[in-house]
Formats: sequence, structure tokens, C-alpha cells
Amino acid sequence: MSTYREIFRQREFRTLWLSSALGNVSATMTSLTLAIVVNADTGSALLSALIMFGPSLVQVVGASTLMSAADTARPRRILVVLAAVSTVAVVVQAAFDLHAMTRLLLTLAVAYGLSIASGVRWGLLNEVVHRDQFVLGRSTMNLSVGAMQIAGFGGAGLLLQVFDPAQVFWLAAICSALTLPILRFGLQDRAPRRAAATSPRETWRGNRRLLAEPATRPLLLALCLPNGLIVGCEALFVPYAGAAAGLLLAAAAAGMMFGDLVTGRFLSPAMRRKASVHLRMLLAVPFLGFVAELPMGVLAVLVAIACIGYSASLSQQELLVAVTPFELRGQVLGLESALRMTTFGVCAVLAGAVADLASPRPVIVAFAALSLLVSIALTRPLTRVAVAVPAAA
Repeated sequence: MSTYREIFRQREFRTLWLSSALGNVSATMTSLTLAIVVNADTGSALLSALIMFGPSLVQVVGASTLMSAADTARPRRILVVLAAVSTVAVVVQAAFDLHAMTRLLLTLAVAYGLSIASGVRWGLLNEVVHRDQFVLGRSTMNLSVGAMQIAGFGGAGLLLQVFDPAQVFWLAAICSALTLPILRFGLQDRAPRRAAATSPRETWRGNRRLLAEPATRPLLLALCLPNGLIVGCEALFVPYAGAAAGLLLAAAAAGMMFGDLVTGRFLSPAMRRKASVHLRMLLAVPFLGFVAELPMGVLAVLVAIACIGYSASLSQQELLVAVTPFELRGQVLGLESALRMTTFGVCAVLAGAVADLASPRPVIVAFAALSLLVSIALTRPLTRVAVAVPAAA
């Protein structure tokens, strides 16, 4: 079984990991600062939410029109270009006193372009590491995303107590700019995985092929719907718990990181597949505890236990790679990431809208119950896919 030491010995993996970490710190610092600036300028909770969650919703548009670039473009070149675009966008936010709507439109436009980054990065990871190291590599990257988001949000929150927003934007821009030389000199200049034009037509052709596969469809549904419904539960922590929401959010992050650590590092492929069935149920069941008015500490423990269940995604992503032709692996991983993030945004907005009509507690329970029902319904098709693919694949 591969170890962290072995995977970090590989220069290109270190490059992907470090560039992803810096990019996530920059993105989270920018996101929080933008939300605070827009809220101060407009007093609009809707605009503040859109500038934080809107980029997730835009990803499905990018997946529908640009994602063929994940396999038809040279990966190092496209990652460097995207890092440059991201850096320039943060510099513009820092250098100019923009209208709130202009800030929002700029953020959404950049998010549209960056929507292909996940496909390029995950497709490249599949080439950088050995096949049996893919899950460990993905787990390590996930741990980095969680840790850097905590650092970015926490750091930006502290910095905004001392510096003005423009200065925090400049710090975020520096983090983003550092990824440029790291990517340029740390990655090989690989050829595209397939010879085709990068275009909406080619993207749709690849997406139709992927969505038509009986093995791909249930995996994409399992990676998006149950997880997205639980994100809807998490989106209600603030209206449910007020200032104590930080405890629930921290518990969720801790549970998710623990699950990724154990599942990615210590379970074999066969063990991951067996555990995945139970982890999908674990993701939803503890949230049903919100049906009672339990102490906040007890709820935090339930949330942490539940969020271990997110690690079921590692086995599902491993299967997704195994059932997808090599020339479409970047696109399928990008499509999965875009659909998943879009589902997260839609479920968060939907949960908030329903909670405005009712109250947060019953909506949390309802979304958790729906997540559990979806996971149960997907058990049979997922089992058919797993049986068709050897555990070593």
C-alpha cells in the first residue's frame, strides 16, 4: 500500500499539490473578502451569497461548453493560463473600486473559465501517479483543499480586522501569482490525451458519450445527489445555530478530513468498495438526530461522524476512472467535479429558500432523509458497476 512519503517523492505530484493549495488559499481569501465588501456596499444578503456560491453554480455551464479542454489541450499550458487569469482577476479586484455588480460579474466570468481546471488537474493526476496511487493522491489533494479553505477563510477573517479589503486582495493575488512559476517549471509539457478541437461541440460530444454509459450515470448521480443534499443541511447551520454554527462547520470539516485520511491511506481498493456502501448511509443518518433539540456538543459529534461519509466519494471516483476510456478521463473527472459543485450550490440555495418558509431544523432532517433515500435507491446500480470492474482496477 502506497504511503504519503512515496507519493510526495514525485515532483509533479508535489507541484500539483502545492499549486492547488496556494490557489485554494487565494480563492477562499478572495471569496470572503468579496462577500464582506459587497455586503458593506449594498446590504444585500442575496448578492453576498451569490458572490460566494455563484461560482459553484457557473461550473455546470463550463462543464457543458469548455470541458473538452481537459483532454484536448496541453495540461501544463492550460493550468498556467488559468492561474494567470485568476491572478489578474484578483489584481483587478484589489486595484479598482468596482461597483458591487461589476465585482459579481467579474467573479462569475472568471469562474466560468476556471470551471475546467478541476478536469485538467484530476486528469493530469491520473497520469502523474501510478494507477494504484490515484485514490491516495486524490485523498491528499482533498485534505489540502479542506485545510487551505480553513486557513484561507480564517486568515482572511483575521486579516480584515487589521487591513483594509484591498490589502487582503493583494495578499490573495500574491498567493495566486506564486502558482505560475510552480506550474510552469514543475510540470512536464505533456501532449493532449486525444486529438480534437477544444470546443463546445467536442465538449457536448464527450459529455453525451459519458452520460450514455450505463456505468457512468449512476456514479455521477451518487457523487452529486446524496452529497449535495447534505451540503443543503450544512447551509442551514448558521440560521439554526447562530454564533455556534462555527462549531458545527468545524466538526463537518474535521469529519470529512478524517474520512479522507483513513479511506485514502489505510484501505485497499477492495476494502474501500465494501466500506463505500456503509459510508454513503453514514453520511445521512446522523443528521436525522436534528429531529430532537439536542445539545450543541452532541450535534457537533453527530455532524463529524456523518461527514466521514463523504469519503465514499473516493471509491466512486476510483470506479469512475476505471470505467472511462483514457482519452476521456480528464473530461469525466471535470464533469463530475462541475456537476457536484453545481449540485452543492443548488441544494444550499434550495435549503435556504425552504427554511425561510418553514424553519431550519425540519429542513435539515428532510434533506438528510432524502439523501438517505437516494443512496438506498442507487445501491443496486452501483453494485452492478462494482461487480463489473475488478477491485484492482
